[in-house]
Amino acid sequence: MSLRDTVESIIRQYPEKLIAGQLTQLNRFTFDVELVLARAGKGARVCDIGGGWGTFALACAAAGMKPVLVDDFRDHGFFEEEVMDAMRRLYDKYGVEVVSRDVVATQIDFPERSFDAITTFDSLEHWHASPKRLLARVAKTLRSGGLFVLATPNCVNLRKRITVPLGRGKWTAMEDWYEQEVFRGHVREPDVDDLRYMARDMKLASYEIIGRNWMGYDARSPLVRKLAPFADRLLRLRPTLCSDLYLVGTVA
Repeated sequence: MSLRDTVESIIRQYPEKLIAGQLTQLNRFTFDVELVLARAGKGARVCDIGGGWGTFALACAAAGMKPVLVDDFRDHGFFEEEVMDAMRRLYDKYGVEVVSRDVVATQIDFPERSFDAITTFDSLEHWHASPKRLLARVAKTLRSGGLFVLATPNCVNLRKRITVPLGRGKWTAMEDWYEQEVFRGHVREPDVDDLRYMARDMKLASYEIIGRNWMGYDARSPLVRKLAPFADRLLRLRPTLCSDLYLVGTVA
């Protein structure tokens, strides 16, 4: 069974109401696991920060890694006890260690040099406090040569450069910001220069910026979905234009 098939089989074990949404991210999840598996290897101890429903962590376990999923589980969907009970059973089935924690407010609480890889996918842009202290702790928690992967939307991707001058650039609906007691949407999306700044501040021994364009793969328009793989491959040559950015680095 291919890794993609493995990820899909995991998603199809989710509670029914979650399956369709998770399947739209199948290409992304597969890439994320392949990225870490290729660089950290089987048997690697991996900490995924802000992993939400945990598809990445579950797939890491299925691929032979030892994942720890850390999230505060405060988004709306997590308050449905029946859904969360089903997810807890799935975490147990695959041996995923789950830690409920607001890591931005209280930091991660693991021993130094205890992980082979630490990841955070599409979480940073939601954090209301500065990630500086957390990222410094991440660097200390990784073993020598350990892998750090941070993925985030690009605040100045090609689509936004086109649509914003036309007056169409809002990411979050008014109701999601104004009508909710606590806003959980995008606070600040970085760009390539921001990621380089963070890499230098973390004192990573080496790093690279990778661009991908996942939004087109699950677009509403069938034409956009059909063209997405071709546009993705072209835009990868210029990460500054991509919809999704990855900071991939190692610690000394």
